[in-house]
Amino acid sequence: MTQNPGVLAGYRVLDCSIAMAGPFAAQRLGDLGADVVKVEPTTGEWQRHTAAGGAAGNEINVSFLSLNRNKRSVALDLKSDDGRAALRELVAGADVFLQNYRPGVAARLGVDYESLRAINPSIVYVSISGYGEDGPYRDRPGQDLLLQAMSGAMFSAGRDGDAPTPAGQYLADAVTASTAFEGVLAALLHRERTGEGQLVTVNMLDALTTLQMQELSVHTVGRKSQERSAEPHAHVYIRAPYGVFATSDGFVALAFADLHQLGELIGEPAFEGWRSEVEGWTRRDEIHAKTAAKLLERTSQHWIETLGAAGIWIGPVLGYEELVEDPQIVHNGTFVEYDHPTEGRVKTPGFPYRFSATPPQVYRGAPLVGEHTREILAEAGLDDERIDALLASGAARATEPAADPVGA
Repeated sequence: MTQNPGVLAGYRVLDCSIAMAGPFAAQRLGDLGADVVKVEPTTGEWQRHTAAGGAAGNEINVSFLSLNRNKRSVALDLKSDDGRAALRELVAGADVFLQNYRPGVAARLGVDYESLRAINPSIVYVSISGYGEDGPYRDRPGQDLLLQAMSGAMFSAGRDGDAPTPAGQYLADAVTASTAFEGVLAALLHRERTGEGQLVTVNMLDALTTLQMQELSVHTVGRKSQERSAEPHAHVYIRAPYGVFATSDGFVALAFADLHQLGELIGEPAFEGWRSEVEGWTRRDEIHAKTAAKLLERTSQHWIETLGAAGIWIGPVLGYEELVEDPQIVHNGTFVEYDHPTEGRVKTPGFPYRFSATPPQVYRGAPLVGEHTREILAEAGLDDERIDALLASGAARATEPAADPVGA
């Protein structure tokens, strides 16, 4: 595989985060060429031992594999004086330090912003939390489902009276990761202009709340309440028809149809003369029910071709199996494939952005625990004798490097 320097080549990131939001943000930086050093306990990061869906893998489970490509691993015991001392030497040569410890833990370990800024004044320090660095919810667990529940979004779709429905993704984690990624890039740009590092704080609650810019503004400025319909409408602030409808052989998504035109195309005379911006709000349940009854009579492909040709917004509802093989996904190169020394051929989602001069790449697969401990500590100036002493005391761990890393 040809490996051109990425747009962030030359920057070093110390990733002290666990689970999803922090590691995903750090992986994005690695995709753009940054040297991401994953600082993990000698027992391995938590996600190494917890596989979504039970996808255990060979030596690295799929959850860890998917969130930690383009990183090197140094395994240090930060509860030991020697481990923390080694980390401080790494900080001296780093550009970014990223952590998502529970509030207060970084200070207890001596790796809070003020402590690390004293070592490296130009450091960009990113702290990710569930609810904020302080405040009444400071010590609550920052878990994805709990944040989705607090965000208000679960009451923006579905039937009135039904239980709120979570998203089908780890949405709070993913949005927080993207927010932290943006914060790092903005802080690095500021540093390029001024030479000044800074503290960047990101929390999952704010990230998920501000994602709903339009919806919450409709509530706070337009003073429109969240009123779910009797029918399973896809969003409380969108007129009918808007949602997922069953067909004779599957499902389609239908949005923003002109009611008169829709009635002609599906054979529903009741819609004749109806004005979308009036009836679409006042007769939402009736429109949904009548549309649902008609769409059930024919196949998904029939309705996609018939309504799509007339300019109505309609599309298929795909599962993962169909998504991976979708022609546009294949054309876009949305998924990347590479060879991993322990996990074999790996196919995962790639990069959500394109650069003409500095394209993101898979430089290396997810590392084994402490796979790069020796080389990373040596780069920080530690000699062989001191590294051997750290390993002998248990303050660090080194794993024999895996074979040839990435292949196209």
